[in-house]
Amino acid sequence: MPLKLSPTIGYGCTALGSFVFVAGAVAQGVVAPPPMDFQVADPTLAATRTGQLHAGDLLGGTATPPPEPLLQLGPVNFRPNLTYRFLYGDGIPSRPGVNTTTAINEIYPGLVFELGPHWVLDYTPSFHLYSSSLFRDVMDQSVSLKGGTTYQDWTLGLSQSYDSTDQPMVETGTQTSTETYATALNLGYQFNQKLSLELGLNQNFRFLTQNLTASNLQDSRDWSSLDWLNYQVWPRLGLALGLGGGYIELGSQSAVASEQLQGRVTWKATDKLALVASGGGEDRQFLDGNQPSAITPIFGVSLMYQPFDVTAVSLDANRTISPAYFQSQMTTSTSITAHLHQRLLGKLSLDLTGGYRVTSYEATTSAASTSREDKGATWSVRLSAPFRNRGATALFYQASQQSSSFQGYTYSSTQVGLEISYRF
Repeated sequence: MPLKLSPTIGYGCTALGSFVFVAGAVAQGVVAPPPMDFQVADPTLAATRTGQLHAGDLLGGTATPPPEPLLQLGPVNFRPNLTYRFLYGDGIPSRPGVNTTTAINEIYPGLVFELGPHWVLDYTPSFHLYSSSLFRDVMDQSVSLKGGTTYQDWTLGLSQSYDSTDQPMVETGTQTSTETYATALNLGYQFNQKLSLELGLNQNFRFLTQNLTASNLQDSRDWSSLDWLNYQVWPRLGLALGLGGGYIELGSQSAVASEQLQGRVTWKATDKLALVASGGGEDRQFLDGNQPSAITPIFGVSLMYQPFDVTAVSLDANRTISPAYFQSQMTTSTSITAHLHQRLLGKLSLDLTGGYRVTSYEATTSAASTSREDKGATWSVRLSAPFRNRGATALFYQASQQSSSFQGYTYSSTQVGLEISYRF
């Protein structure tokens, strides 16, 4: 089912969208991620998320009307926001084999500029203050420029982002200074009512700062493309064939080329039930070190059921391949995540999330070897409520654990916290 881009900018997330983002957040970080529903949505890119459709996209929803911006100068709207979060957690890795109890105070002052009807510029620094001396107090930064437009049967989406973080990571077992530059260009064309094309180009650079507890880290530079030819069999059923390829530089040690072939089904069974399922294989060639080529099955499944306006349930399963943080290694990660969103008493929102993942590591050169495999589970509960139209507050609890075949990377953590946010 091809997506069409709205030429105007929206504001806020539907209930469906809010916990779709939570699913993606349960990944590399040990500390519970900040809630995406405290932030302005990224409306302009919804039409061109090539290869990343979610079942919630098929069900749709009504975006929350935006409040008046704090400042408007011609076509530019200025919408600042502020989030404070207090978190107390135990079992958080401060270095491999050392799991620590700490309180964390976090402040997120966000600056959002709507640049006319097609572009959004978002800059959000964040300050993280730890009570334990085993962690460094840090300031992270995130900036993104995202936009899109339509012209006749064409859709265009473009995004550029920069993120600088220094958070405790699952893979490294310690605070890891990371800089990420990501560029995405997506182009869509509607041939007729049944046939459409999606083209996607992506560039992702990741740079890691070496430290005493993780001195064998690697930078990575990743270029990839995934293109889909969609055929709408019936109004509620679509099929697609996807072809992709990529090239990854892993520091100065090795490089990996890849090709992938996938099929995709989009099915809106009813107005309350939708499914997106894709699957295929990726063929990787290791260009250094005499390693044999490898073919790995990959897939993505997204199921969404919304029996009532106040209730939504989703299930997501994925297998992805990506550069590891450690030298001359790639990771294959398989995960399954379930979500329940329930609105209570008209104002309160309850979100329950649970997930399980398995991550295996693969050497890219004959000189490197690894047998590491991590298995982890996370579940969380979050109760939130709005106040004064522009504010939101929430209480949350998260429990996570990981067992690893490598000594020092096993942990068990529980975290509880309070969040307060306000859009000016």
